[in-house]
Amino acid sequence: MNIKPINLPSEQGKPIIIAGPCSAENELQVLQTARRLSEIGIKVFRAGVWKPRTKPGCFEGRGAVALEWLKRVKEETGMLVATEVATPEHARLCLEAGVDVLWIGARTTTNPFAVQALADELRGSDVRVMVKNPVSPDVELWIGALERLSSAGVSRLAAVHRGFSAYNDKTFRNPPMWQLPIELRRRVPSLPIIGDPSHIGGQRELVYPLAQQALDLGFDGLMIESHINPEEALSDAKQQLMPDELQHLIDELVVRDRCNRGEQLTQLRQQIDQLDDQLISLLAQRMAVSREIGEYKNKQNMTVLQSARYNDILDRRASQAEKHNLSPDFIKRIFACVHEESVRQQIMIVNN
Repeated sequence: MNIKPINLPSEQGKPIIIAGPCSAENELQVLQTARRLSEIGIKVFRAGVWKPRTKPGCFEGRGAVALEWLKRVKEETGMLVATEVATPEHARLCLEAGVDVLWIGARTTTNPFAVQALADELRGSDVRVMVKNPVSPDVELWIGALERLSSAGVSRLAAVHRGFSAYNDKTFRNPPMWQLPIELRRRVPSLPIIGDPSHIGGQRELVYPLAQQALDLGFDGLMIESHINPEEALSDAKQQLMPDELQHLIDELVVRDRCNRGEQLTQLRQQIDQLDDQLISLLAQRMAVSREIGEYKNKQNMTVLQSARYNDILDRRASQAEKHNLSPDFIKRIFACVHEESVRQQIMIVNN
């Protein structure tokens, strides 16, 4: 994948901050918000021009007329401007209007046909494009969307982590499932990742801790929704911060050094490597015993799966976890995977 620096402005040593209202509602709201955000040092202004809503009848954005408001923001403040595109027409109108940064939303990323249509429209342009994760927790879809754009010659790319849909989650609007952006970084290490704590949390009080966690994981920046009067916002009112609240959040963020500094860290990592080697060796020994069990069950004409035994393993291991200050849920997930592999090993014996 051909990825060039996205070159979004930020202060030296500071993360990229992209901020602005969920929706461009009217010219006054856009300009008042942009002016105040510019005063607190924001360099990239975001606002939704077209808003994909779950149900008809909700506010769906002002459309192309709002692009003129973004032009005024650029002229008056010097900020770069960013908005979401979902169709080739959106992309064409944004390029004509001089929009600096486009982002592809979660619903669009889920649809390879839609992403390819956007990639074809953007072919040959040097516009910056950010791709939000798909609604479903699927790293392959996310990478696939980025690859489609890269194949079309769009190389100034970044990913935006905005969380994933989950049924009946009571904590987050879109649970973060941090393991997915971590896997994306492992697979595409040169790709900048921007955290979107507004859409993950869905509540103002969750924006700061989620933003800090994103930075702790080495994300390159944040996209945070900010509105001059959030209580009157036409969309996503509960998750938008006033510019002064955003300034306070930015001032409180701790930016950590990504470099490997000091011999002590190297030694600790070596210990981790040694322990991981031991874990793999122990797992190999465990699977060897599982195969012996499979041979015994096969001779005795017993079923491979013994549900009572499985439940007992999970309960006992979870109880042990608490004594060692480990999360019982974490240990249950590990042993569920171990049991799945153990069953697979035994089935191989039976089938042979």
